[in-house]
Amino acid sequence: MGARDDTTEPTPRRALVIGLGITGRAVARALRARGAEVAVVEDHPTPRTEAAARSLAVDLLAAPSADELERAVAGVDAVLPSPGVPDAHPVFAAARRLEVPVRSEFDLARAWDDRPVVAVTGTDGKTTVTTMVTSMLIAAGRRAVACGNTDVPLVEAIDDPATDVFVVEASSFRLGHTHRFRPAVAAWLNFAPDHLDVHDSLEAYERAKARLWADLPADAAAVVNLDDPVVRSHRPVSARVVTFGLDPDQRPDATVRAGRLVAADGVDLVGVDELPRALPHDLSNALAAATVARCAGADVEAVRGVLRSFTAPAHRVQEVAVVDGVRWFDDSKATTTHATLAAVAGFDSVVLVAGGRNKGLDLGVLAGTVPPVRAVVAMGEAADEVAAVFARTGLPVEVVRTDMGDVVRAAADLARPGDVVVLSPACTSFDWFGSYAERGDAFTRAVRTLHDATERS
Repeated sequence: MGARDDTTEPTPRRALVIGLGITGRAVARALRARGAEVAVVEDHPTPRTEAAARSLAVDLLAAPSADELERAVAGVDAVLPSPGVPDAHPVFAAARRLEVPVRSEFDLARAWDDRPVVAVTGTDGKTTVTTMVTSMLIAAGRRAVACGNTDVPLVEAIDDPATDVFVVEASSFRLGHTHRFRPAVAAWLNFAPDHLDVHDSLEAYERAKARLWADLPADAAAVVNLDDPVVRSHRPVSARVVTFGLDPDQRPDATVRAGRLVAADGVDLVGVDELPRALPHDLSNALAAATVARCAGADVEAVRGVLRSFTAPAHRVQEVAVVDGVRWFDDSKATTTHATLAAVAGFDSVVLVAGGRNKGLDLGVLAGTVPPVRAVVAMGEAADEVAAVFARTGLPVEVVRTDMGDVVRAAADLARPGDVVVLSPACTSFDWFGSYAERGDAFTRAVRTLHDATERS
């Protein structure tokens, strides 16, 4: 374990954790292990959360009243909200009134461990780039682990003394409540409207993302996507800046030239045709990951090897099958309009499957997918919103309110040879499914059923 950073705050003696999900449990467990008294607020208690509270030996405040919450905040040294707790939650107003600091798991980890942190944020692409960077560092001989906005929160990852470097997927939920964050390398991939069901406003979401670079030391590297005007506008002045992008007019350090990926220092990495997949967002993610990994100490050969072999995590423009000359893709992870626009940009003629539960976004942006989108299947709670957007474009639109099997059959009826059908919902899955992965798996099963039936006919 590293030594404690002298500029950090001490471990709270009494803490109030809000929410008992993966991160809430990890935070409570880490605090208890360091001798803190911990209480947990759970607004929607279940037998599972009650059992978790007992196993952690923490006090559980189940759906507390306003007065009970106020008293709980008054009795602690810090409030630690779990990711996804809405900005409008009354705990934040109570903490402000009582002048109790609000902190994140990043603050705790920094207080307890000084090993290097590499951080990646962005509306889209965080998991892919975090995974690529981790693989590149491991290939370079570093004992790296991906953590943060994953199944392993940073406060849990630091328990392993064998790790050399933590590659942190940094969500806005974590960054927004972080008091002081000082990664050795920090990349901001892109910015677009998202999580407006949690953040008070788009401006609040942007401020949360910008926390990534707010406290960087002079010897840190900020990796900046010059293609994104919002990211570009937050370019830090306190740290070393290394840029990447596809727009030659922005003059990025790392880019694509003459069909080759070129590193920030001018080193030729790989040809575009050597990548397993080369959609526009694949190129951007590859440049970002290579730049971050090189800044974190990975050698060129390690970076090249991962670029040539990397397979994106599931449900991210993942090809499922080819049926009667139509290619089918699962992009269920696309829960924002920005992600959907990026997904279809690499194709010529698309039947788009979109909809689900809108998280406060303006779905009107989806009209910008036309072309290449030429037909649409609108599904789920947001089906009418999606249909209204595309009705104005004159495209054929089918509305499906039943299940994924009917969605796939409707898309098959609209598709013609040479098309791609892309499930890229621009919405969350929580109307019909428990997760984007469950939604993607249902789509994949339905497509394979269609494929098998076509093969038999």
